[in-house]
This record gives sequence, C-alpha cells and structure tokens, in this order.
Amino acid sequence: MKAVIQRVSRASVSVEGEIVGEIGYGALVLLGILQGDTSQEAAWMAKKAAELRFFEDVGGRMNLSLVDLTRGGTACGVLVVSQFTLAADGKKGRRPSFDQAAAPEDAEPLYEEFCQRLRDAGLTVAQGKFRAMMEVELVNQGPATFVLERPPMTD
Repeated sequence: MKAVIQRVSRASVSVEGEIVGEIGYGALVLLGILQGDTSQEAAWMAKKAAELRFFEDVGGRMNLSLVDLTRGGTACGVLVVSQFTLAADGKKGRRPSFDQAAAPEDAEPLYEEFCQRLRDAGLTVAQGKFRAMMEVELVNQGPATFVLERPPMTD
C-alpha cells in the first residue's frame, strides 16, 4: 500500500463537475492499493496517516498529528482519494506498468476500510469516488508532502 499525504489549507475532489468530497484545513491522502495488500496494510496505513506528526505546534515544529489536532479542538479533515497510479512502475520503456496495482474488486474494500479506520480514530473523512475520473484541487500548506509505503505482509 502506498500513500501520498499532503498538509492542506483546503482540498476538494470533483466528478463530472460536481464536488463529491471537500475539506478545509487538514490532509489530502492519495491512496494506492497494491496486489497482496490486506486489512493488515489498511490498518497500518490508516494508523500511520492519523498519527503522523506533520502539523506545526505553537513553537513551529512539526509535532502534531491529525488525531492531536482533533482532540485539541482544531477543526480539520481528511480527504481520501483512491489512486491506482501510485502502483506505477516506470523502470522499463516509456509507458508505466500498473501490474502491481490491486484489481478494483480487491482494492475498493481496502480503500473503504482505510477510510472507516480514520473515522474510527475520530477524524472527519471526505472521499473521492472509487474508479471515477476525478479532478482534485488542493492548496498544499508548507508545502508539506510525505510518501508512505507498506509492502504487503508475508507469513
């Protein structure tokens, strides 16, 4: 599982000209589900996204997480957008390969589980539309952008 997490002043996602998800201050998460990902990776990634300390404290240090902000009474949200292109491999040729992307029927339940786990952590979550052509707008604050990756666990 891969995620690109951006601290934003605001973000929205539209499908066919209609806004389907929107947040103010918070985080935009672009989430890629890979072949072999399971509930274990979704749980790990949701916990990491919720608790990653990339918001500034009063001293200006990146010391606060989305959970910290929410518990402290700061209005913030998370906009989660599925993005299979995070599975791209561009090592060969000029066209990226998406062979590592999970099949949609496997990826969608994990995407939904990731979002639910964020909600279970007390966060306000908005979502894009799975498998839709989306337009994502954001104002990246900082800019602060982080790439997280969790390979599928093997026994």
